[in-house]
Amino acid sequence: LLRYLMECGAVRSEINDRRRVLDERVTMVRPAPDFEPRKPLTKKQELVLAVLEEFGSVSVKELCYYSGVTRIVVENLRKAGAVELYEQIVYRDPYAGRDEEPQAEPILLTDAQQAAYDTILAGDPGKPALLYGVTGSGKTQVFLRLIDQTLAEGRRAIVMVPEISLTPQVIERFRSRYGSRTAVLHSSLTMGQRTDEWRRIRDGGADIIIGTRSAVFAPVENLGLIVIDEEQERTYQSESSPRFRTAEVARVRCRYHGARLLLCSATPSVESYHAARTGRYTLARLTERYSGQLPDVTIVDTTRTERVGEIFSEPLCAELLKNLEMGQQSILLLNRRGYQTMAQCEDCREVLKCQKCSVPMVYHKSAHKLLCHYCGSQLDPPPARCPACGGKLQYRGFGTQKAEEELTKLFPEARILRMDQDTTAAKDAHEKLLAKFARHEYDIMVGTQMVAKGLDFEDVTLVGVLGIDSLLFAQGFRAYETVFSLVTQVVGRSGRAKDPGFAIIQTTDPDNPVLNLAAAQDYDAFFEQEIAYRKLGLYPPFCGLCVIGFAGPKEIEVARAAARFSALLGQQAAKQPDLPLRVLGPTPGSIEKINDSYRYKLTVKCRNDRRFRDLVRSTLDCYEQEKLPSKATVVVDLHSDGDI
Repeated sequence: LLRYLMECGAVRSEINDRRRVLDERVTMVRPAPDFEPRKPLTKKQELVLAVLEEFGSVSVKELCYYSGVTRIVVENLRKAGAVELYEQIVYRDPYAGRDEEPQAEPILLTDAQQAAYDTILAGDPGKPALLYGVTGSGKTQVFLRLIDQTLAEGRRAIVMVPEISLTPQVIERFRSRYGSRTAVLHSSLTMGQRTDEWRRIRDGGADIIIGTRSAVFAPVENLGLIVIDEEQERTYQSESSPRFRTAEVARVRCRYHGARLLLCSATPSVESYHAARTGRYTLARLTERYSGQLPDVTIVDTTRTERVGEIFSEPLCAELLKNLEMGQQSILLLNRRGYQTMAQCEDCREVLKCQKCSVPMVYHKSAHKLLCHYCGSQLDPPPARCPACGGKLQYRGFGTQKAEEELTKLFPEARILRMDQDTTAAKDAHEKLLAKFARHEYDIMVGTQMVAKGLDFEDVTLVGVLGIDSLLFAQGFRAYETVFSLVTQVVGRSGRAKDPGFAIIQTTDPDNPVLNLAAAQDYDAFFEQEIAYRKLGLYPPFCGLCVIGFAGPKEIEVARAAARFSALLGQQAAKQPDLPLRVLGPTPGSIEKINDSYRYKLTVKCRNDRRFRDLVRSTLDCYEQEKLPSKATVVVDLHSDGDI
């Protein structure tokens, strides 16, 4: 199959100079056949042979431990011909030593959950199913029952989560239920662990695979179910080669294996919900929480409300203090890391930007550096004067580091946990920090969007949303959908057990309809508003969206390449006048330069079918055949969000 794909040009072969991953091996010992001792054995040697007679074959390390002997005893037995030593490959288990006896107790569903489960099973297995339920409605219980059903049929399942930060709690739940039948695939594993997990899956040693988007390619035979949790997240779309959309790959795999595809979310993407409403997906709904009620939400106008410090409003501070006194926990969302987000000259008003990227540099107080969050460039120490005019630089804005500092000053007795890319860079940092929060070693968790989704803590009864306005006015047709999803998800972390939940959203635009609908957890009203906007502007799901990106070190050459490609696309499209197409651009990318590479893009509204893909392919061939003085790198994204 691989040779055929290479011959027809679908895939190509490249040399990978990555260091070879060596197998993990252990030395094993087993009794030698037909052994007859020529001289009496010692008591320790007899003990070793007795252990081997009982267990057959064990590692030398385990044999020495349980027999209470040294390796010399085993070596002497080998020389006497009593035992044989051999090497055996072992899998590197990233969760070795943490296994408990799996408790596969029957899952008891509520009436609403049972109805959703029955709807999914009764639906056409050839088309995807969407499980849409409010936060805390027990969607996990439903797809756990589906996994049980899949395993009972002798088939296997893949469960996908959007971010590595969500895997610890998911893995803990699955390992406690299914034990070693669970395998894990994500980028935080070492190369050896990933290799061994891949082999274990391929060899049939695991029935349930949990992972981020790359797990959709897990070598699973006899596949019966793929679950994509939080299906609306952009992290399911690969932004580097090979570019793919996880749901599309999952759909193809399910069709190939005759498996079921289940998408889950409290805030499904507009495209998925539209497909469910029009009958292309099976729709199952959960409209009430499994336990408790949805949290009460208050929107605070920061332009009219007094602040305590630079970040926190008086109402939020009062609720944080109340939560601390009651011994309950709080989560604060601030989707900007660092201490201050920009440095601006007081005289010329220029913002200090990265020399390699067209973005402002961010001040990180803990490292006392200015950092670029795109290319990693840094200024150490941070300048006090403007490099353009010599004027004084004023540092403005706030990120998670400053929020943590202010919380420490406002509530000196509180234990503060910061969760962002800086604090979770170390191996297993996500898991360790979330475990400490679950054990109540922290009172307040402040973090970026990694704290907004999928987390389930019984004692969290207060959520605060800070700095959301920057997302409200972001570019792209998905801006409102992103804000609605993020706010709805983080608000849903509150009040998930017996105690009622409460949330406060700080904003300068308290009348914004998206924020108010998110506060009310009214996805249906938001969908009606958003789908009307999409139809009017001709955006997905009413058309496909393809972005063709161009990048190179010289801006003029990149712009010329984009213009030439646009002309070639027009020439090729003219051969098919009945092909629906609308080309916008070329225009600079939303971030014009990253790491000394200028970026331009063409946005094409189209019908993403075979004819259009053939059109793009033929245009690429024409572009490659032209003898341009300097060609820019071209990237085609057929499932784009309109940004590159």
